[in-house]
Amino acid sequence: MSSQTRSPSGYSTWRLIAEGLRRDILDGAAPSGSRLPSENELAARFGVHRNTVRQAVSALTAEGLVDSRRGSGTFVAAHGTLVHRIGTRTRLSDSLREGSVASGQLLECAVEPAPPAGIAARLRLDGRPALRLELVRSVNGVPVSRATQWYAADSVPGLPKQFAALGTITGALHALGITDYVRASTSVGGRHATPEESEDLGLPVGSVVLEVRALDALPDGTPLQFGVTRFAASRVELDVEHPASG
Repeated sequence: MSSQTRSPSGYSTWRLIAEGLRRDILDGAAPSGSRLPSENELAARFGVHRNTVRQAVSALTAEGLVDSRRGSGTFVAAHGTLVHRIGTRTRLSDSLREGSVASGQLLECAVEPAPPAGIAARLRLDGRPALRLELVRSVNGVPVSRATQWYAADSVPGLPKQFAALGTITGALHALGITDYVRASTSVGGRHATPEESEDLGLPVGSVVLEVRALDALPDGTPLQFGVTRFAASRVELDVEHPASG
């Protein structure tokens, strides 16, 4: 990596350094309690100025991944990454450790014409309006995901009210008589959070999110919900389960 402050692609070098260090921490290459190399050592490793390294480490500190101790250095903080399992029946509550508590916040809801990108077709709306929900899910008070979900509005009357009261989509659907649903398709990608997503998730600018685009259906195959969920990559690991063969 060159000593310039921006990569050839135009992306800030400090963010690339932060990504590399973040990956080391989450993969276990830099375990909890271990000391990061000094600013001088990291600057030499990446071929950049100390100020660039300082920006990267500050971003990791804001995410709670490292602690800076005056006179001692910077150490990898204890962190408990949530392993969220994506399978036939995908529920955040099923991925929680014992003693953990999940909660949900409804940011916005609207009944509107079906949005583009094939959502109307995937939900088989046939001209019916869509219900859009904007949600933030937290575990033990820490935001872990920011989701946008669409439903056929006439299939889930009162869903926003039920979610606001119960704090979970599964509970809200159950209250409406929808007692089971299954995952029909899932795609996963990674990107940098937008400013709005960073604010909603309490992440520093430049943080990475895992974007999951998923279709859920009723057991008989009727589409129920299409959602785009952005998980904070520093807080959540996705475990995609494969159906048993045969």
